[in-house]
Amino acid sequence: MKLIVAVDKNWGIGKNNGLLFDLKADMRHFVQHTKGKTVMMGYNTLLSLPNGMPLKNRTNIVLYPQGSDEDANEKGYLLARSLEELFDLIKRHDPDEAFVIGGAMMYRTMLPYCEEAIITKVDADGGATVFFENLDRLDNWTCESEEPPIVDSGYSIKFCTYKNSSPLKF
Repeated sequence: MKLIVAVDKNWGIGKNNGLLFDLKADMRHFVQHTKGKTVMMGYNTLLSLPNGMPLKNRTNIVLYPQGSDEDANEKGYLLARSLEELFDLIKRHDPDEAFVIGGAMMYRTMLPYCEEAIITKVDADGGATVFFENLDRLDNWTCESEEPPIVDSGYSIKFCTYKNSSPLKF
C-alpha cells in the first residue's frame, strides 16, 4: 500500500477541509499515480472533492463508521465502517496498487501500513492547520528518490518517494 500527499515546507497538508495550493503539475502527478487504481480516504476528504463525489476512473474506498449503504451506492464508492472492513476491501483489490489520499486522520492511521509515500514538497508556507508526519524525522522512513524542482503556479515543488523499511502487515 502507498500514500500520496502534497506538503508545504512545514509538512502542512490542509486548512478549512481543502488543499493548501492549486498546483496543476501536482494534480497531473496525482492522476498519473492513482488513475485506474484503488484510492482510500476518510469521509471529509470525499466531501472536499468536486460535488462530494468519488474520483473517476478509480476504485474509491471511504472509511466512514457512520456511513450508509444508500449513500455509498448512490455515489459509487465502497464503504468501510471500520479498519477491519477497510483492510478486507484492500485485500480484495491489489494492495500494491492502493493509495491513501487523505485526510489527516486517514494518513495518520494508515502511514504505518504503507510501504511507500509519494510526497510533493512545496517550498512555501501554506498557512496549514492540518499537518502530515515529517517523514525525515522517522527512523523507518527514508527518501529514496527526489526529482529536480520545477515551478508550478509560482511555487517551487519537487516530487519525492519515501520507503518504509518496516511496514505493518494487515
